[in-house]
Amino acid sequence: MVHALGEIHRVLASGGVLIDLRPLCDRWSIEVFSARETRHTGHITDLPPGLEDDTAANRAMHQAEINGWFIREKEAFFPLHYVWDTASDMEKWIDEEWVDFVGLDEETRRATRSTWALGDADSRVRVKVKMLLTRYRAIK
Repeated sequence: MVHALGEIHRVLASGGVLIDLRPLCDRWSIEVFSARETRHTGHITDLPPGLEDDTAANRAMHQAEINGWFIREKEAFFPLHYVWDTASDMEKWIDEEWVDFVGLDEETRRATRSTWALGDADSRVRVKVKMLLTRYRAIK
């Protein structure tokens, strides 16, 4: 990744902006919600490859700063909500799309299914993903 950042630095104009926008593993919260209430049912399980990817990306950005390529100007965290109509839709998405990065333990699966099944007619399931947004300024 440091090589890619070097290439970005090479082609980015002096004073240009690099945006680092990515999800961070952080035991994302799972909720069943409706117009009437929100119930927390558990957390996503962070898997080693996802944690390793976060560490590698953080190291690469730090190395780019050490190399004098970029200056970090602003950094913020915000939630990004993934929403599904049913608990089984959420499980399928996680099992198929996020399989190498995060997972669900059986207790959380059961709690989410049960809470959704007993919820209001408009109940849905959401995962609150922790997002990182950092702005870097290129130095030439």
